[in-house]
Amino acid sequence: QVQLAESGGGLVQPGGSLRLSCAASGSIFRINDMGWYRQVPGKERELVARITSGSSTNYGDSGKGRFTISRDSAKNTVYLQMNSLKPEDTAVYYCNLRGIDSGPYYRYREVWGQGTLVTVSS
Repeated sequence: QVQLAESGGGLVQPGGSLRLSCAASGSIFRINDMGWYRQVPGKERELVARITSGSSTNYGDSGKGRFTISRDSAKNTVYLQMNSLKPEDTAVYYCNLRGIDSGPYYRYREVWGQGTLVTVSS
């Protein structure tokens, strides 16, 4: 099985920065893409940013401009650099992986991390 370990969340003042990390481990055959989503109570989970194994990126509306996604393929790790944080960025941020797990069947999998809380408040 594939597991995701998230870190980097916490409390930050408006205008501050955080970098989230997500490391994938386990029976990974191929990662198609990894990304970050966020969710607040009463709202649907929304895309922040995704990055493919070829380093192509796409950003949701919430992630454009102030956030940057990157990866270290050797470590199966994806990062989200968040700058100029605003109170409305407060949410639980979830790492997501889509890919193929190891044999014998090489099944497509979508895996979610447990989430890391980002709180932006003065």
